[in-house]
Amino acid sequence: MARYTGPKTKIARKFGQAIFGDDKAFEKRNYPPGQHGPNKRRGKKSEYAIQLMEKQKAKYTYGILEKQFRNMFKRATAAQGITGEVLLQLCESRLDNVVFRMGISPTRSGARQLVSHRHITVNGEKVNIPSYQLKAGDVVAVREKSKSLETIQNSLANSSNVYEWITWNNDTMQGTYVSVPARIQIPEQINEQFIVELYSK
Repeated sequence: MARYTGPKTKIARKFGQAIFGDDKAFEKRNYPPGQHGPNKRRGKKSEYAIQLMEKQKAKYTYGILEKQFRNMFKRATAAQGITGEVLLQLCESRLDNVVFRMGISPTRSGARQLVSHRHITVNGEKVNIPSYQLKAGDVVAVREKSKSLETIQNSLANSSNVYEWITWNNDTMQGTYVSVPARIQIPEQINEQFIVELYSK
């Protein structure tokens, strides 16, 4: 499936957040891109523009393309609960995102690659679909033959994030997707209500 492979810092500057992770270039120039720099006068954004930007931010953050994202919104609409919150929970429940949250990869794009290359198992079975939706209680692990991979070892050594809805054991290189995270447990700065309003027009 096609993925965004362009300059990530430029996208991060557009949203004013390092949505792809640590970015030294973004830290130096954390204002929107453009030849006039940070002092350029920028017109007030319309309501539609704000809503569209929020949707794009969510898509870039989780590495999801439009068709897939729209299908997830339809699922969220049909599910019980607050649509915007359910949408983010579906994004967080993706296998590539959980691999990233567990610290197996420092980025979601790296996590997606690990899954695609069959380095990850779910409940003991190899799964190579990054968008695979995990259920509470699913066990995610690094495949036995992949435990010595330098990229995985380095990522786990530098990982310090802890999430209440995920457990991880560095010794066995496996963790559990304990529960669907509540909105307050999802750290992404995304205004999901804007996305709901955009799709509801």
